[in-house]
Amino acid sequence: MLQIRDLSKNYEDLKVLDQINLDIESNKTTVIIGPSGSGKTTLLRCLNLLAVPDIGEIDLNGIHLSFLVNQPIQKKRILDFRKKTGMVFQSFNLFSHRTVIENIIEGPVTVLKKKKSEAMEDGMALLKKVGLEEKANQYPRQLSGGQQQRVAIARALAMKPEVLLFDEPTSALDPELEIEVLEIIRKLAKEHYTIVIVTHKMGFAKEVGDKIIFLENGKILSQGSYSELYNSGNERISRFLNTLQ
Repeated sequence: MLQIRDLSKNYEDLKVLDQINLDIESNKTTVIIGPSGSGKTTLLRCLNLLAVPDIGEIDLNGIHLSFLVNQPIQKKRILDFRKKTGMVFQSFNLFSHRTVIENIIEGPVTVLKKKKSEAMEDGMALLKKVGLEEKANQYPRQLSGGQQQRVAIARALAMKPEVLLFDEPTSALDPELEIEVLEIIRKLAKEHYTIVIVTHKMGFAKEVGDKIIFLENGKILSQGSYSELYNSGNERISRFLNTLQ
């Protein structure tokens, strides 16, 4: 389980996250929704320590970090924690000068110290999982956006993370291409990976989300199943859900 307690994050005078308390269950899919500027991406980045919280606590299956203003966390502890999470970004973030398979094995070889032969075997199995084994020796520029995002998912899986984090994974894709990416995430959810996903696709959120988190102005306004949020009687949440159906 990933537990977040009293987590806050400021950027200069702007409070982006305000005392977030959240339990993310293992082997379940948690979906974070809310209007633009509500702090969704910042929360996701805090869970990967790409953005370090100002104050609060994070515990991932017994690995505990406490944050206090002006008391930095040791870099090694941040890197050790980050190994436990896999992040899939909006814009793919693949190495353009490396082939698809080279992108996938980079982390396991350099960070996890796997043998290259083992990393290659695992990498090819992951490419098969996302339907791209025939693209192993091509470069990102030779792939469609949907294919690049599927490679990015395989790269995240290669690190064998305890939690998969998706930040609007289809926002940079045309509607036709987003379908293939959403299908991969559906499969991962059915395989009971621990997933946290930020999305504006409400139909998809309803389909895969075991828990939905509604974030506004840096605070959790409500959380529960999609049905619970939809029938909560909260006018703000109902209006948001109906707008993005």
